[in-house]
Amino acid sequence: MIRILEARGGATLQDAGRYGAMRYGITPAGPMDPLAHATANRALGNPFGATAIEVGLGGLSLAVEEAPLDIALAGGAFRIDCDGRPLPPAAALTLRPGMALRIRAGRAGAWCYLAVAGRIDVAPVLGSTATHTRSGFGGLDGRALGPGDGLALAEARAGLGEPTALVAPWLDRSPETIRVVLGPQDDYFAESEIAAFLTRDWTVSPKGDRMACFLDGTPLTHAKGHDIVSDGIAMGAIQVPGQGLPIVLMADRQPTGGYPKIATVIGADLGRLAQAQGGTRLRFRAVSVAEAVAARRAEAAALEPGIALEPVVRTEFSSEFLLGRNLIDGVVG
Repeated sequence: MIRILEARGGATLQDAGRYGAMRYGITPAGPMDPLAHATANRALGNPFGATAIEVGLGGLSLAVEEAPLDIALAGGAFRIDCDGRPLPPAAALTLRPGMALRIRAGRAGAWCYLAVAGRIDVAPVLGSTATHTRSGFGGLDGRALGPGDGLALAEARAGLGEPTALVAPWLDRSPETIRVVLGPQDDYFAESEIAAFLTRDWTVSPKGDRMACFLDGTPLTHAKGHDIVSDGIAMGAIQVPGQGLPIVLMADRQPTGGYPKIATVIGADLGRLAQAQGGTRLRFRAVSVAEAVAARRAEAAALEPGIALEPVVRTEFSSEFLLGRNLIDGVVG
């Protein structure tokens, strides 16, 4: 059993997503950063899309009850510690009963993923455990995790022991340049506006959430109006509503939308954008569909062999950790 000790919102259970039901108006949900989600699972030998805990900037504290459990963490540069001992942002370890793991927002990144060796035992809805809080289904009763919640585990495993760092250089992604494929409604914009979209600096607004990333900057102008016949929305679709500021639709996006989409973020860069905190400045770069597919294949190839682990070299000790240790015995005598 995993016991949630503290949660300030934004922590949910997510598997790879609920696909095949958008025609019924059902949003896929799933991880905001699919690459980090898959990395945490892969480090433990889980299927890429296994259910994991997604933690937002509100942070999370938890403990394990009854028996030890191997866990892995991956995502942004969050501050993570176990009983006051700092851990790398991408790490794996055995969490034992009585230990407290804390995940807090850090210098960069907006999402962190905690995978478990085993299975988080929650009932799937329409074939998926992904939480969509606006609809109220999936995950744990269709809601964010809160203090006191217990997550039952099945087939739990332990054996890693001391903390190790994940060798996952692909998680070190700068959000400064986000690759896109133009369209499908780029014809609603003059060539000069498309050029402006690709050369202007855009700033990530802090009002974004799991549904959308809002961008601030100089508004774009439509050439053919700002309404279309509503059509399907893919994750990463960049709508430009009447006020001219782009909106990137993310994991909890609506199934259809009626604003023209100037471009779509490629799959390999979805996590790169999702991890951009409010205030981050970025630019878009247009690539071909072939380049987008190649980037996605390279991403999958990096994960396929598994994740190497290396010992954690301790370079800092928190006050909480030091105060909990006997630093005198053996020093004098």
